[in-house]
Parts: sequence; structure tokens; C-alpha cells
Amino acid sequence: MAEIQSNEGGGKKKKGGSKQKKISVHVDFTPMVDMNMLLITFFMLCTSLSKPQTMEISMPTNDNKITEKDKDAVKASEAVTLLLTGGDSVFYYTGQADVKDYNSLKLSSYKADGLRAFLLKRNTVAVNKINDLKEQKVQLKISQEEFKKQVSEIKGGKGTPTVIIKASDRATYKNLIDALDEMQICNIGKYVIDKITPGDYFLIRNLRNKGTLSQGSSK
Repeated sequence: MAEIQSNEGGGKKKKGGSKQKKISVHVDFTPMVDMNMLLITFFMLCTSLSKPQTMEISMPTNDNKITEKDKDAVKASEAVTLLLTGGDSVFYYTGQADVKDYNSLKLSSYKADGLRAFLLKRNTVAVNKINDLKEQKVQLKISQEEFKKQVSEIKGGKGTPTVIIKASDRATYKNLIDALDEMQICNIGKYVIDKITPGDYFLIRNLRNKGTLSQGSSK
């Protein structure tokens, strides 16, 4: 606390015979330190720290017992393969790669009218069902737990696309994150990260050499 000490000795006399008093002020900050510690303790106990958010990723299995036939079990009508080659562009094709048909490979981008529009159209049924569930949750017709359960069932249901993400040596970490973000935005529940194959490189190389890249959007 502040203390005022008065020192009357040694002062010079002013005109009129009065002495000039010297006043020294001493401020004690010890109570302020105690108060700061109490405030820090209060905020530490009462503040809720942000929790880290994680993203579930389905990785390819390394089980040697799985045959090539089992690996190709995904229906061609449901499979979509993304080829990340760096930059702002992304290649994709549906079904299995057809090295004889260069135009089966499409060129798109990470913009809203590019890859996202294409995936939303492929996943229209699931997206509409999930939007209906969101409305029911807002109206308190279903609980949060029931909402998550039904959304998981819809994403993994029949008829929903299975997306295979393949990154080349030129792809960046940002390209992979952008592709994974699109999976969440488009409500894609079945997707894996796999290695790019020589056949995929063959398609990209020949398309670039021939200059026959076809721009894909929501088609």
C-alpha cells in the first residue's frame, strides 16, 4: 500500500519564515502480486481449453491374405479416383483406369465449381438425407447421438461413392488437405489414400503430351 512519509528536517526557510516540507511517497506492490496470482488461478480453473479436432482417415490395408479380386471389389459405378499432381489442379476418373481412352481422365480444380460440384452430384442422395437430418436436429426431433449414428450409416450405405486419393511426388501437403476437406464438405464417408500407379502416370503424361485435357466440373 502507499505510504506518505513527511520529513520536516533540513528544509530551507521561505520568505515569511515558513519551512518547505519534503514529502516522500512509497508504494508497496506486494498486494498486487497476490491479486494477480489469484486472478491467474481463477482463469486457469474456469476457462475451458480448446480440444484438438481429428479427422478419421481410412487407410489401405496391408493384409497379404486379401486377393487382387477383393481389392477390385468396389463397383466401377461407385469408384472415383483423385490424382493429386501439385498446383491448383486435380485429375480424376471414375471406375477403373482406362489407359486406352485418354479422355476418361478429367481435369478439375479445388474450387467450389470444380471437384466439389462433381462430388456433390455423385453423392446427391446421401447429401439430401443428411440435410434432412440436420433440420430434424435443429427442430430437436432427434438427439445429437442419434444424428451422428444416422449420418454414419448414410455415408457408409450402398450407392454412395468410394473415393481413392492418390498423390504423386509433386503433390504438396496442402493438396492432400484440400482433398480431405472436400471429403468432409461433400459428406463422403468411404475414402482411402493409396499410392499412385504407373498406369495413372501414363494417363497424365499422355494427356499432357497430346494436349487433350478435358476440363471436368460437375459432369
